[in-house]
Amino acid sequence: MGQKVNPISFRLSINKNWDSMWFAKKKEYGQYLIEDFKIREYIHKNLKNSGISKIFIERPTKKCIVTIFTSRPGFVIGKKGSDIDKIKSNLNKISSSEVSVNIKEIRKPELDAYLVAENVAQQLEKRIAYRKAMKRAMQSTLRLGAKGIKITVAGRLAGTEIARTEWLREGSIPLHTLRADVDYGEAEAETTYGKKLMMLKLKI
Repeated sequence: MGQKVNPISFRLSINKNWDSMWFAKKKEYGQYLIEDFKIREYIHKNLKNSGISKIFIERPTKKCIVTIFTSRPGFVIGKKGSDIDKIKSNLNKISSSEVSVNIKEIRKPELDAYLVAENVAQQLEKRIAYRKAMKRAMQSTLRLGAKGIKITVAGRLAGTEIARTEWLREGSIPLHTLRADVDYGEAEAETTYGKKLMMLKLKI
């Protein structure tokens, strides 16, 4: 069963945390949930190539604190903070609470499962062979100290008519050990083969 479940949700409250941290009254719960979805959707859409891995949202009394984890903080902040001010202004239109935005840098993007999956997806869109892209990602991740990595690619690999799934694994990826710090990320690549999507799932 450990292969079927999302490794992050499987370890919540043990060594992983929720991406939204707040409590709400019954009437406000649905509203906050929709706001969180729209905030994340806006950030991912408008900062597509800024190396954003995670968006953490907290809601203390009458406030909304959005923390963006990114490997390229300069792209998010912009010259003299102009871009971050624009983001904050637009997020205030989405949220019913006053929004403040924090930026946290990811110093080793090669050890972040979502960023590695995004990187492999971008290589596939540039027509780089999927095996080459997978092996390149695995080497750079293991070089920086990861104990193991597994990459799964599904779709019309190399332009074949019938979709299939392939995976590569190196090192140790515990499935049932809850104390093991396993990161998980997935991304989609829109290739030229009839604009079909390739799905990447990655565990580090």
